[in-house]
Amino acid sequence: MRSIHKIIVVLLFAAAIAGCKKSFLDRPSNSQISSVNFYKTTSDLRLATASLYGGQTWWQFSNEAWIQLGDVLAGNASFPYNGDLVQLFTRTVTSSNNLMTNGWVGLYNTVGQCNGVINAIQKQASSSISAKDKNAAIAEARFIRAVAYYHLAVYFGDVPIIEDNSKLIKDPLLNRNILSDVYKFAANDLTYAANNLPKTDDKGRVTTWSAQGMLGKVYLTMAGLGQSGGQRDQKLLDSAKKYAGNVCKNSNLQLFGQNDPNHQGYYDYFRPANNDNPESLFSLQWVGGTGYGNGNAIQLLFSPNSILVPQRGGAWEPLQPTYDLYLNYSHKDSIRRKATFMLTGDHYPELDQIDGGYKATQPGLKKHVIGTEKDNNSPSMDAWSDIEHNTILRLADVYLVYAEAILGNNGSTSDGDALKYFNLVRARAGVDPVLSLNAATLLKERRIELAYEGQYWIDLVRYSYYDPANAVQFVNSADVNHARISFTYDPATKKTTRDSIAPPITLPATISSFRLPIPASEMVSDPKLLDPPVPYY
Repeated sequence: MRSIHKIIVVLLFAAAIAGCKKSFLDRPSNSQISSVNFYKTTSDLRLATASLYGGQTWWQFSNEAWIQLGDVLAGNASFPYNGDLVQLFTRTVTSSNNLMTNGWVGLYNTVGQCNGVINAIQKQASSSISAKDKNAAIAEARFIRAVAYYHLAVYFGDVPIIEDNSKLIKDPLLNRNILSDVYKFAANDLTYAANNLPKTDDKGRVTTWSAQGMLGKVYLTMAGLGQSGGQRDQKLLDSAKKYAGNVCKNSNLQLFGQNDPNHQGYYDYFRPANNDNPESLFSLQWVGGTGYGNGNAIQLLFSPNSILVPQRGGAWEPLQPTYDLYLNYSHKDSIRRKATFMLTGDHYPELDQIDGGYKATQPGLKKHVIGTEKDNNSPSMDAWSDIEHNTILRLADVYLVYAEAILGNNGSTSDGDALKYFNLVRARAGVDPVLSLNAATLLKERRIELAYEGQYWIDLVRYSYYDPANAVQFVNSADVNHARISFTYDPATKKTTRDSIAPPITLPATISSFRLPIPASEMVSDPKLLDPPVPYY
């Protein structure tokens, strides 16, 4: 069976997208893949859905917003010389922030591509294609659309729901829809996907387990809406437990390297040789040599040193881990730490192999820094397109979702299933098991396990839904203790020191800090976005 990233090369110029849009209202034009001459065979459907996994469909969000919103905004990393990143880090985000705008526009571009494929299959697919194959293809597109809407809801709250791009021709001005309906829309898409996707598929394609895992996460988030005092909607918690638990118990999937006695599975997960391993439930598919606007350029932006980037150029915004993030790692949790960020003196033999490996000269990002085209034996890699497949949802995330759903509204739990799957995540990293769980333990574990995977801000927003007062206090505590700052590390003494420079002036968090503003360019294009949100259902 072919990995779908091999198909994407063929589709980069055939996908229904016009590039980086100025507005989500700028709908992409028709192209080869959406013409009446397409969608004649099941193979055509597979080609169409493959285009939704990477390339221009995801480029803008993945490169310009994923880590920036998920980790810099959340306080896991900083870079002091980019004004937009500084705004995110200091909670001074304006409606003109380019990274925030790229998040909005990039996600709506993804929605638009999914809509185009869904509607084309429904209207143009040949009657000779079986209903099962049509439904499976639609399910892939609806899964990916749900992921995009989930992120839009987390970041921006009330946003417009668009199902049919063609309707914008008649009425291009849209109201926002209420947040609960945006989550409901995503949940409906995922339910359809769970019911129509297969249990197994070609490497890299989503399955029913992908949909059920994501559905558990959406229900866990929805459970906190409109709640307070640390209590969540029990019915929605039960739904999260049902779907996440089904993945944990019945998928026959396991964490990558779970049985590795050397506990290197976590580290090796992020090496390109292990792209799309069974732990990956949904990863963006990238290939080398596709150039600007089509590929994975994360290490071009954030690598700590240009010698680690293909053609040895880039490292424009080397992200610095914060002292606050560093403090979460125990001494024994060295594998996850080293796989996530570098400390001065760390040696990485797989990077800069031509010079005998790379020795870090300061704290910096490691996750997603995979090295040059020579390090990866991939001559086609260029600075704008490396070959790591960025994971948006993996099994470890679902394990932790399941444990949190079981904890639910309890102050703590020693439930056997919750501890089993929580401790499997820790065991893979070589750290000791715990005997009970509470909300703080889960939040910390998720931060460590999923750092620089765009998740921590999502977790903080979910926390703010059902316990706003404590969520605000939690976020502000890092500022009070001056932990949201860079640091140095002395490999000889193994001591860290917070940088002596003045910490950035960070606005104290309030409950409104957990929702980003609507981009200014979008408000100009559609003044109705300023109106109160309306129901969709």
